[in-house]
Amino acid sequence: MLSRVADSIYWLNRYVERAENVARFVDVNLNLLLDSPSGVSQQWEPIVLTTGDLPLFQERYGEFTAENVIRFLTFDGDYPNSILSCLRSARENARSVREIISSEMWQHVNSFYLMVTEAAQSKTPQDLSSVLKFYEEVKMASHLFAGVMNATMTHNEGWHFGQIGRLMERADKTARILDVKYFILLPSVNYVGSTLDELQWMALLKSASAYEMYRKRGQHRISPHSVAEFLILDQEFPRSIRFCIMQAERSLHQITGTPVGAWQTSVERAMGRLRTDLDYLTIDDIIDTGLHEFLENLQSRMNDVGDKMFETFFALQAVS
Repeated sequence: MLSRVADSIYWLNRYVERAENVARFVDVNLNLLLDSPSGVSQQWEPIVLTTGDLPLFQERYGEFTAENVIRFLTFDGDYPNSILSCLRSARENARSVREIISSEMWQHVNSFYLMVTEAAQSKTPQDLSSVLKFYEEVKMASHLFAGVMNATMTHNEGWHFGQIGRLMERADKTARILDVKYFILLPSVNYVGSTLDELQWMALLKSASAYEMYRKRGQHRISPHSVAEFLILDQEFPRSIRFCIMQAERSLHQITGTPVGAWQTSVERAMGRLRTDLDYLTIDDIIDTGLHEFLENLQSRMNDVGDKMFETFFALQAVS
């Protein structure tokens, strides 16, 4: 497969997944506004902080109001990680490989982009329920894209590149939203173990579509340890970090033809070490390290995997 095609399919999936996860970041905070006790101040700065683009927001908007943060993360066409920008980039990547992907995939990405564009152009003031409905539509459209791709595209190298893109993006964003909750979101250490603390952990689970599955595992209490364990180390939940890395590694070996455990390329070695470490970790190991420190290191290692994906498969090599 041409490196250009593989790169476009990989990033098409990353951008669609990124748009969905930005919707999840905003959605969790909006739902917290509905559930939080009166007198608790809104916290929008942590949502921007988790994107890693805090300086850009401060330069462009200044004040951390709900309106400013929602506009920045959702409809700012000049911010490359807004939902609108992600869908625009996804559409351009899909356009460049229309001869490779299915027509249903192209039609869905195009419709998804137009839906978000229309919402961005609307000048009508929207109430909270309408805003929440919009983010639900973004999440559902992303799910539908994954379903359409799985059902209509041959599961060949291109499909596996798309899977790796989606799964690595999802693992990164699960780590980020866990980090922002644990390290930043509570206004004071005095709130730890309080009703507000439990509400925030519950909202975090809901933002990852994990609340029901967490409960169905027999978890009767919402505790930081058990929530972190579920979202980091669970082998079966499709948004847990460990599950994403396991499945991404399988797709990687389908592309290279190398058996799992036999690492030949730099990206296979980086992915293999990451997956192996997650296999042998316990939540107590993570807490002893420090959840924030662990998640920061994990994000750095996932970025390294992304860099090595580029070097191994997408970088154009000079012809001697």
